[in-house]
Amino acid sequence: MSKAAELAALIGSQSALSNRNLIINGAMQVAQRGDVTGITGESYGGPDRFELNASNIGTFTISQSSTAPTGFKKSWKVDCTTADASPASGDLLRVSYRIEGQDLQQLAYGTSGAKAVTLSFYVRSNKTGTYNVQFQQIDNSYKQAVLSYTISSADTWEFKSITVPGDTSGLINDDNGDGLALFWILGAGSTFTSGSERSTYTAFANGDVAPTQTVNLADNTANEWMITGVQLELGEQATPFEHRLFGDELRRCQRYYERHDTVGVNFARFATLQCIGTTGAFGLFDFKVNKRTEAVAIDTDVSKLALTSSDNNIQNATAISIDGNCKSFSNCTLSVSTAGNLSAGDATQLIARNDLNAYIAVDAEL
Repeated sequence: MSKAAELAALIGSQSALSNRNLIINGAMQVAQRGDVTGITGESYGGPDRFELNASNIGTFTISQSSTAPTGFKKSWKVDCTTADASPASGDLLRVSYRIEGQDLQQLAYGTSGAKAVTLSFYVRSNKTGTYNVQFQQIDNSYKQAVLSYTISSADTWEFKSITVPGDTSGLINDDNGDGLALFWILGAGSTFTSGSERSTYTAFANGDVAPTQTVNLADNTANEWMITGVQLELGEQATPFEHRLFGDELRRCQRYYERHDTVGVNFARFATLQCIGTTGAFGLFDFKVNKRTEAVAIDTDVSKLALTSSDNNIQNATAISIDGNCKSFSNCTLSVSTAGNLSAGDATQLIARNDLNAYIAVDAEL
């Protein structure tokens, strides 16, 4: 795109020059969870904020790939590892991204001034053909718009752009809940392919989820699909991708998922706690940023954690939990249990059990 065309695109976007991209981690820079294998259901993995949803349709690996188009270094990749060449009617494979309602108020949905949005992205796959993208309003009875794009050349990065008009019929709640969900369909059974594309928001119907989808990414273990440069913005024109600093994207991602790793230290310390008896300890666990919701969940492999005791022995952790009412980065309680040998009132440290792969994470995803 020429400089003149870029400027014209920006002027026509009806958007600010900065902070116009409603997608977090669209360049796939942040990947706190690492690669995830053996997926047969719903799972985050690879680059943050993007989730694979596989319903009875093969087995998959998701990862952060270094294969990317010019101007990018990373992409979100899904590989088929167990094939399903003949999906049952209710089978569905899709990639999802969810946006908080309070971050979408500028769309003015539910008013006469509802604004159009444009989704753009780079995509690559060995499977050519027609794919569907579903926009779904969670707060408005799951109304959906479903459009298509085509991958024309195998193993080649292609740029796609899809525009959806604003919806005057229903508000997006001004809260931290799921206001708008985007789904890239990768395979679907007949339940989801019997309807029609919907260029504007209409009542939800299963048949309209993937009405023109011709591709089943699950039909061969050689199949893969990659995406990067994902941008959702106000207006009917896709503008050049808004790149953000890695640190900025990391903090945005940590609102939903924050991981503390051993950083290459066998006995890395995660927190200082106080023993409340012979078998347990508790204390503050600090987040780097506030979480989306107070109902955060702990994500860890407790078998890789331990507590130190007053006699300098290590007591293997048997259970770990986090206060379900915490949200602030400086006011959350972590509780850890062991089989015994702690001394009430003593200070103790939660450490890795001589394991470079130990971690503690908190999860507040939509």
